[in-house]
Amino acid sequence: MDVPNYGPSAPPFQPGYPMNPAMPLGPPYPPAMNPAVAPGYYPTVTTDALGPHVAPYPQFTGIPGYEGLAGDSNDGKFLPPPPAFGQEPSNVPDPTNKDWTIPSINNETAKQALLDYANAQCCYGSSPAEEMEITQLRPYNTYRYRLETFTESRSCEWVTKPVTGDAIDSPEKGPAPQPWEIQVKPPSLFHDETRKLPVPHTTSKKSCQECNGKGKIICQKCNGNSRVKCNDCNGSGKRSGEECMNCSGTGSVGCKTCNQTNVQTCPACAGKGQVMNFIELTVTWKNNLYEFIPDHHSEFPTELFQKVTGEKLYADEQLLVPPIMNFPEPSINQTSQTAVQQHYSKFISTCRILKQRQTIELLPLSQVEYSWKGNNCSYFVYGRENKVETKDYPSTCCCVIQ
Repeated sequence: MDVPNYGPSAPPFQPGYPMNPAMPLGPPYPPAMNPAVAPGYYPTVTTDALGPHVAPYPQFTGIPGYEGLAGDSNDGKFLPPPPAFGQEPSNVPDPTNKDWTIPSINNETAKQALLDYANAQCCYGSSPAEEMEITQLRPYNTYRYRLETFTESRSCEWVTKPVTGDAIDSPEKGPAPQPWEIQVKPPSLFHDETRKLPVPHTTSKKSCQECNGKGKIICQKCNGNSRVKCNDCNGSGKRSGEECMNCSGTGSVGCKTCNQTNVQTCPACAGKGQVMNFIELTVTWKNNLYEFIPDHHSEFPTELFQKVTGEKLYADEQLLVPPIMNFPEPSINQTSQTAVQQHYSKFISTCRILKQRQTIELLPLSQVEYSWKGNNCSYFVYGRENKVETKDYPSTCCCVIQ
């Protein structure tokens, strides 16, 4: 590479790095590239090539059943096998609990809930909870319906990684199994998890094409020049009108990435000069949730129910659950039919359905109206935990924003 001759008195100049003519001279910037690292021996690798290597080398394609993975537009997803015989909803099970009566809290429980709430706040006095007089207790109990569909999906992609000391599981050892033929033990039911593993008999080894098998590439930080712009002065050579101490006024410093050797370890092969390419199988288990809470006809924020548990009234778990038909709340029956149909239509053609679970919970909710020292206030008690939600607690100190 030709290097401009600036002369003995002319300051070095590099576009993007302004230099002050009065600045004392330092090492030429940019310096001449070491001929030993010039392109052709240590190649320049683009930024894109430093990321994960997905596309296969041309020599690694042609695995039977995986030909479509060679195209960059293929997302690598594989449809599941046809549903097994008998994979359809069974008859509606008889609920084990036919008593849908919703119990209401009493005055003592309501008072204790408010007292526990006040004691948990750093600036709330307990007097209202201890001295209040309950004037009315309004039940707004509701339900929570859930449909969980636990699915498994599989996808494949070509992966290039540095070689290891392990034996190469090459196509010569036998035909590669198809994605759904590979036995993978699922995790606990209704828990999300992703697992990656190589497809047997798809691994090949080859010289790294990013570094021409040398294990080194031109340093991407300094582009093989051994020096980079000084961050302290942003390449100007001055800080606050004075000469930059970090770069001695030159505007550049030695590259720490390559320690001024102009080259760095090839990220594609980790400096080994060889890579292995194989098909990687990704198995994804996902618990798909459909949740519904009927209108409880109160001012209570429905999203707070996410923080509490309810009383389990009904549960059905099987391969495919049928819709609920006989619950006394019509909106639950309608929602169940909609949810079961939606999940079946959405997942049966794209995933393998492993299990479904359908539940109904009672969500206790009561509004308590009370008086204390002439103040009329109210609060909600909700969930099995008897949590409290209130906006007008009458005894707070000045640091509490009302």
